[in-house]
Amino acid sequence: MRFRLLRVACIAATLLATTIQVHARDTLTIGLSSFPTQFHPAADPEAVKSYIEGFALRPVTAFDATWHNTCLLCSELPSQDADTVEIEERPPGLPGMAVTVKLRGGLKWGDGVPVTTKDLAFTAKVGHDPQSGFANTRTWGKVESVEIIDDLTAIMHLDEVSSEFDRIDQLLPEHLEGPIYEKAGAVEYLHQSLYNRAPTTPGLWNGPFLLSQISNNNTVVLTPNPYWSGTKPQIQRIVLRAVENTASLLATLMAGDVDMTPGEGVGLSVDQALTLARTQPTKFDYVFRPSLGFDHIDLQLDNPILADVRVRRALLAAIDRPTITVKLFDGKFQLADSFVSPLEPIFDKGVEGISYDPSLARKLLAQAGWQKGPGGICHDAQGHRLTVEFRTSAGAKLRELMQQVIQSDWKKVCVETVIHNELPRALFGETLKKRIFTGAVMYAWSFPVQSSPRQIMGSDQVPTAENNYSGTNYPDWHSDVADQAIKTIETEIDPAKRQEAWQAIQRAYAEDLPSLPLFHRVEIHLIPRFLHGLVPTGHNDISVLWAEDWRMDP
Repeated sequence: MRFRLLRVACIAATLLATTIQVHARDTLTIGLSSFPTQFHPAADPEAVKSYIEGFALRPVTAFDATWHNTCLLCSELPSQDADTVEIEERPPGLPGMAVTVKLRGGLKWGDGVPVTTKDLAFTAKVGHDPQSGFANTRTWGKVESVEIIDDLTAIMHLDEVSSEFDRIDQLLPEHLEGPIYEKAGAVEYLHQSLYNRAPTTPGLWNGPFLLSQISNNNTVVLTPNPYWSGTKPQIQRIVLRAVENTASLLATLMAGDVDMTPGEGVGLSVDQALTLARTQPTKFDYVFRPSLGFDHIDLQLDNPILADVRVRRALLAAIDRPTITVKLFDGKFQLADSFVSPLEPIFDKGVEGISYDPSLARKLLAQAGWQKGPGGICHDAQGHRLTVEFRTSAGAKLRELMQQVIQSDWKKVCVETVIHNELPRALFGETLKKRIFTGAVMYAWSFPVQSSPRQIMGSDQVPTAENNYSGTNYPDWHSDVADQAIKTIETEIDPAKRQEAWQAIQRAYAEDLPSLPLFHRVEIHLIPRFLHGLVPTGHNDISVLWAEDWRMDP
């Protein structure tokens, strides 16, 4: 009898252990609203690519959730106080800068090869080449050479004094990408890179996770990097699934097919998240995080209609932004007069923006030679209609709704719009990148903390075939004031002089309107209640950069 009871107890214990094992939670499934156009980390900046690759590839430094710069791959931040940053003379007698970078020991790529200063030197070499297609010339474009001291220490010699010497982006694996670059050359490198030809190659990644599987242009599977030397991830499998229609993404979330969607602009639309927060307040932990996200409309300044600043100012004055933010965003988005967020200390409170004023819009259009004609649409003296092509991401329902509202607002002041929306892969991979749009494109930027705006506003950052479509000055804005301000922001050590430059470029932007500022965003994070450790940052260095700290309840 005692034996039978013992046997029953053992069977029960075995069944309980099996049940626990079966129901143990080891996979996190995340729904995304788009999929990257390509996987090279230094080209074609896209929020969704930053999100996916943030799990697997770390920058050397990043701003954390408290907006302080910190080391991820380095052992200490370069600093003038620590004598790791020095002003040096370079030919022909101009000032440069020597920045000592100290990498953290024990770091390895996903194939077990150590991360060393050879990777730093290689990345700087490729990034400095204007034909390489690198988007971030802010960092690598200034690095004239890299002096390797040992495997973990190197000195970057910059061709000018830089105020952003302690902001160092991701590194590329020299042992894999180096031979490809040497064989293909700068122009063809991105096409031949393993990041695009074989992105699941383990050695491309140095973070806590690896991109282990990519399928159907909609799914990425991440698994722990066995060579990661930091905190070991508790989550054994992360599935990132793109559903390029936010209504379908919401249905997928509610059906339980995905556990969460991100708040960094690649998940549900804001109205969907707000509705869930109101109707199902206990389903998720809802975190509202003011951010550096910036909704705007880029304008094609090569278009003669939009080249007239009076037309651009009229288009902004005609948009009823106060009503849009109340009706669509519950008033949580802040109206924007500048591309710089009021959260930033560099924000200029003296910028004079343009308020909603349809009568002003009509007056400006009349001054530009446009008069209301048949059908309520403006015509010029030659009989040409005032027609603007208007694009945004297809399937992003809130954006499409906002686009329709703006279309209606513009029609009230006799501007005709032709909507031509595209899926994000086409919009960001071709249309914007190659500047083949003719009118207006609405989307959002997420900015790094107090980062130079060169990439989006420098006259040397207009993407062309000659520079392999690097840079993201899509409107083709050329401003001597902006270029000089950018140079000062990047090269001046004196904070007061940098502040003056920030003031100058914000006022130049508000006056010239190369794009139409709409809103400063609030991120709405829907975090499953079984997930812990996810801390939204509100800026471009997003939460996934610390994903090894995420933990899930069983």
